Amino acid sequence: MNERRVVEMRERVLSKIDQIAAGVRAALAAQGVTALNFTSSPGSGKTTLLVRTISDLKGRAPISVLEGDQETDHDAKRIAATGAPVLQINTLSSCHLDAAMVESGLRGLALSPGGFLFIENVGNLVCPASYDLGEAMKVVMLSVTEGADKPAKYPKMFRVARVMVITKTDLLPHVEFDMAECVRFARAINPQLAVFAVSAKTGEGLDEWYGHLLSLRDRA
Repeated sequence: MNERRVVEMRERVLSKIDQIAAGVRAALAAQGVTALNFTSSPGSGKTTLLVRTISDLKGRAPISVLEGDQETDHDAKRIAATGAPVLQINTLSSCHLDAAMVESGLRGLALSPGGFLFIENVGNLVCPASYDLGEAMKVVMLSVTEGADKPAKYPKMFRVARVMVITKTDLLPHVEFDMAECVRFARAINPQLAVFAVSAKTGEGLDEWYGHLLSLRDRA
């Protein structure tokens, strides 16, 4: 198979995925559901922050979750303990969720009109940057235990995201992490990027984060 044929086949596959994503987006909009695609490298604290967010916003904003991992349902069980509807998607060898997986998962997940759908993607800052899942926006997370230059190393993810959440700020006294430098790297790539620095452990920055989430829902 020649290179041109491979490129044509890839373009057709991606076009089909984009069509599915558009359908997912339209279906969610019709239900008044705001979908956020959470991305990060492994260990950034995505699940911990989502658990805290769901717990703190209970009664103010219904939240359902699609949980993406290559294997296990460990994180889905943590989400389920909050009482939020959750459905696990195991991608096996795939390094990211795609729109077809989301479309299929939504058939088995309860959504609440006027609420949120949180999609927790597979831990990876490369592949998920290239795939539209039908979300309203991508949210990229990185923790203070990672390098401040992470946005410069993985620019596409920070370019396509609309929000960056810096997590584990309670560890700042114990690690070498330059917050201002990290934000500079990120905004050099994406000047419109909204930035929040939070700790799910202490609650630092969470009020601002929650206010932003609720404003997104109210504007939808």
